[in-house]
Amino acid sequence: MIEPAYTFLLGAYTDSEDQGVGLLQFDPEYQILTSKVISEGIKNPSFVISNKAQNLVFAVEETSGENGGKVKSFEFDRDNASLKLLDTQDTYGDHPCYMSLDPSEKFLVVGNYSGGNFSVYNLENGKMKHIQTIAHEGQSINPSRQEKAHVHSAVFHPNGKQLLVADLGTDKIHLYDFNPNYAVPFQHAEKPYLEVDAGSGPRHLAIHPNGKMVYLIHELSADVGVYSYENGQMAKVQVLGLTDPDFFGTVGAAEIRISPDGKFLYASNRGDANSISVFEIEKDGKIRLQERVDSGGVMPRNFIITGDGKYLLAAHQESSDIFVFERDQRSGKLKQTSLSTSSHKPVYFFGLN
Repeated sequence: MIEPAYTFLLGAYTDSEDQGVGLLQFDPEYQILTSKVISEGIKNPSFVISNKAQNLVFAVEETSGENGGKVKSFEFDRDNASLKLLDTQDTYGDHPCYMSLDPSEKFLVVGNYSGGNFSVYNLENGKMKHIQTIAHEGQSINPSRQEKAHVHSAVFHPNGKQLLVADLGTDKIHLYDFNPNYAVPFQHAEKPYLEVDAGSGPRHLAIHPNGKMVYLIHELSADVGVYSYENGQMAKVQVLGLTDPDFFGTVGAAEIRISPDGKFLYASNRGDANSISVFEIEKDGKIRLQERVDSGGVMPRNFIITGDGKYLLAAHQESSDIFVFERDQRSGKLKQTSLSTSSHKPVYFFGLN
């Protein structure tokens, strides 16, 4: 069997028992782009990640219940493309939608969207022990989407000392100090949050590898916020929209990612836009629009850039497909290829080596 050039774990929403965590394989030389389910019966594994050794996989079940949704851990057999369930735990908040491992991979953080909180687990050989849950409170100006807190992402700063949590419901980036030796490892930072523009709806955030700039996708206002970060202090630097001034229609900004070389920023926009915007990151950390391209399908909730920076793959929840773009590494610009594949409601990529 030909070893594909690129392999990704695939998170998705499910409608039947034969759906679950997927594996996507892509080889441009042989024009291969295929996806298959490698662990059936997992309900709405909308976010899936692996450890650095890639022998463990973690997946949420974006569901609700008495103790919230679920998080599952698996032993990952890469050679046989199979997952063996190791553990299942409650997330203590409804609809878990995001996960992060700390740099040491001893802690797993799970963000709960409807729960408006995040839960923390101590990890040992793939087993998860719940040790902390932190709840957010408040609301903002959009009565249908910001009636309460909605944790949408939780990302460790490259310094390993802080966790940044984007809350769509409260229009805040919350900052937490991370002390792995404490019984409860997360405490509010000295400056506990940065308030963003009202009605923006913070969703996913990407921290530049140099640690000095934070790029936040604002789901509700469909723009990108650029924020400086220095010693736990954040400040707004710039906000740029994801649509043309004459655009008319619904929007829903979704994913944001930085190119491997740290020179370009990419952001997707759903609704009637169905686009991916390409920005150049300038020396001062501000961004400048390079182009805006059609994502190829309907509802580009997620996309990923290959580790070598050569390709971008866009996943579409509504049209249940994945499209491949070539990426010009000098300009950052995208060119859609003829490669695409069907996949049931794909909503997250995690790249494997």
